[in-house]
Amino acid sequence: MNPTSKRVRRRYCIVLSAALLVAGCTGTTTPAKDLGADIDEVAATLIEQPLLHSTSIAVVYRGKAFIRHRGDMEAGTPGPPTDATLYEIGSLSKTLAGTLMANAVLEGKVRLDDDIRMYLDDAYPNLAYKGDPIRIRHLLSHTSGLPNMLPAEANTVLTDFTNQRTPGELNAIYAHYGKADFFRDLHGARIPRMPGKEYAYSSTGTELAAHVLETVYKTDYESLLRGYLAESAGMTDVRIRLSDEEARRLAIGYHSDNPVPTTPMPQLPWGASGNAKVTVPEMVKYLRFQLSGGSVVTESRRALVEFDPGFSIGYFWNIVSGDRLKGTYFTHHGGVPRSQCYVYILPKYDLGIFVITNQSGDQTARAMEAAITTLVERIAARERVAGLSRQGA
Repeated sequence: MNPTSKRVRRRYCIVLSAALLVAGCTGTTTPAKDLGADIDEVAATLIEQPLLHSTSIAVVYRGKAFIRHRGDMEAGTPGPPTDATLYEIGSLSKTLAGTLMANAVLEGKVRLDDDIRMYLDDAYPNLAYKGDPIRIRHLLSHTSGLPNMLPAEANTVLTDFTNQRTPGELNAIYAHYGKADFFRDLHGARIPRMPGKEYAYSSTGTELAAHVLETVYKTDYESLLRGYLAESAGMTDVRIRLSDEEARRLAIGYHSDNPVPTTPMPQLPWGASGNAKVTVPEMVKYLRFQLSGGSVVTESRRALVEFDPGFSIGYFWNIVSGDRLKGTYFTHHGGVPRSQCYVYILPKYDLGIFVITNQSGDQTARAMEAAITTLVERIAARERVAGLSRQGA
């Protein structure tokens, strides 16, 4: 990341990544003759990091797509991920929800300044601070003041994310936790400050945004998501909940330093904040969609609040400005107890990158960030060479 990465990381990494602190892989900046060879090298270097078993990388660069899978999904057993592997993308799910909300705003179904209580059946006087209500824009920009997770005990568990007990404790909390439980607990939420002023990451806010979308479109969130992405991005293999057959395609994964594979992320009431599952080819389609520059994409990445000249939030997208190498770019991290991933959209190079590993620990995010930076450096070097060639022609 850029020199302000510590400040930005505190603001935009998901709660499941709160303990991801230490550095990962590095690489040289000399570009290979073929970009695919660069990606191969970066992937190979990434899985050399401690505890990382495998990785998949998707790159769309100036219209051309690359996919690479490296390593073994299960430690000690030959078998790399494939194009058919379903990955849990954690909080990258939020960018999908943001896209749906941008479409709803453009269609006039929702207004950014709507009081969210317009879309709730019960009275929630607690969802305001001294008369200032939580609005739709506050959900999207993590400035609502809502807690990160409901129920409250999930936040306690996540303070020690790398503890080997964490996946099991999360499973127990969410085993029978549905929408009715969410709305019950929402009555107990307390807003500590005026909404819209301070960043405080909130998966609760994303789940509530999914409810708003269900209300205005009168359909369940997963059907809404799959229908929109199929029509707009050609993405037909996106899931929130899996059938038994689909579950067999789900990537095996490891939590922290536990050598035993762990269970999937538990199902949240709507799943909008962290339950999406996709294949890498589907993420290529998502990268193409994000690079297309259509009206919904443009709206979804419009800054709703600026925290400083280098960092803003759109419709759940993190917007980093002024980076010497990357320019202005859009990014999000995703993490669950057995996988972590990043998506980067870099208009400066007409470039989209998706990286995922099937391990989730305190070094994983930094390792992926270093891999992405190496890739961008290689592409930047490639463009400098191409620019010199054009000048000499």
